[in-house]
Amino acid sequence: MGAYAEYLGRLKSHDDLARERKTMLSRISKMRDGRDILVFAADISAPHAPIGIDYTDILAVQDQLENMGGDGIDIVLETPGGLGSVVEDIVKRVREKYESVGMIIPGYAKSAGTIFAMAGDEILMGRASSLGPIDGQLQLANGKRFSADAFLEGLEKIKSEAEKAGRLTPAYIPILQNISPGEIQNCVNIQAFSRHLVTEWLAEYKFKFWDRHSDGREVTTEERRGRAGEIAATLCSQSEWLTHDRSIKIGDLERLRVKVVNYDDDAGLSDAITRYYTLLRMSFEVSSAYKIFETPSSQIYRFLAPGRTAHSQGRPGADRSLVGFTCPKCQTRFVVQVNWREGVPSDPGAVPYADPVICPSCGEQNSLGKMRLQLEGLMRQKAEV
Repeated sequence: MGAYAEYLGRLKSHDDLARERKTMLSRISKMRDGRDILVFAADISAPHAPIGIDYTDILAVQDQLENMGGDGIDIVLETPGGLGSVVEDIVKRVREKYESVGMIIPGYAKSAGTIFAMAGDEILMGRASSLGPIDGQLQLANGKRFSADAFLEGLEKIKSEAEKAGRLTPAYIPILQNISPGEIQNCVNIQAFSRHLVTEWLAEYKFKFWDRHSDGREVTTEERRGRAGEIAATLCSQSEWLTHDRSIKIGDLERLRVKVVNYDDDAGLSDAITRYYTLLRMSFEVSSAYKIFETPSSQIYRFLAPGRTAHSQGRPGADRSLVGFTCPKCQTRFVVQVNWREGVPSDPGAVPYADPVICPSCGEQNSLGKMRLQLEGLMRQKAEV
């Protein structure tokens, strides 16, 4: 029986999943010589949630780092990508606290997640793990997304054709008229930024113990930076990977001469990481959580209620939580009160929690069971319902 089938039969609640996740994190930490461990995970199967790496993640990471005080840390990373500038800020905070950093990729760390992974002294992946290209992605006001590298490559192709023919093909004229110099420079800058981060981090962290060539010659600082720059340029190349969604596996990284630890070679560690990842995916499936930041002893969740993002007021030890909710039928915004002990009076204007809860405007019945499970995990207690 696989871990997923085992857990489906044994774990019945959000709390059960959370406790088992903590057990697996402690197990991984023990097998990694007692290193601290931090999870930075987003539900990559929830495309309508704000799952990308963004500025709100900095405080959550900083908060979880304050719960730990070891010499080294492993970061379990699951993300579709996001803002490289935020990754830079997070890496600075991690590196201010830790000399040794390992990146564990049990599933997917794409785009800016791959940039994040390159800041580790070690990168740990299994057969099912994937990184991705780091060519910068731009989004226009009309919602259209495109690769900065593909954009620049297309302009270079037009230029080359015009130089060869001695004239510009008329079909290109309206296209070029809609492109500003600022847009071109923005594409150049975003590509340069990705290459810069990866080059700096590979040279400073990943290659810091690369001191000898295979023939015994000493490795110079210039050679470390040169190798790092080549790798960064390849990871940024749209023509190399053809699509931003391409999965970069262990073999691809080895071809680029990036040393990766294959945790599948260690049966015990592989089992612990695989079990944790299974529990993580199950936790996303049974709740409205779309991001989880956690250590073996603490956690922060971000979650969605049906209709829109829910922001809750309340903390462990409070007697109630007030959760903003928007009815998906009539778009009426109202507040649902979840009580954590008996006899708590209702706040003026708040709707008492029920499942389903009735919209006070249109009478629509809305199930909030997943939201309650998520709150119970956040508050670390059962609701009085």
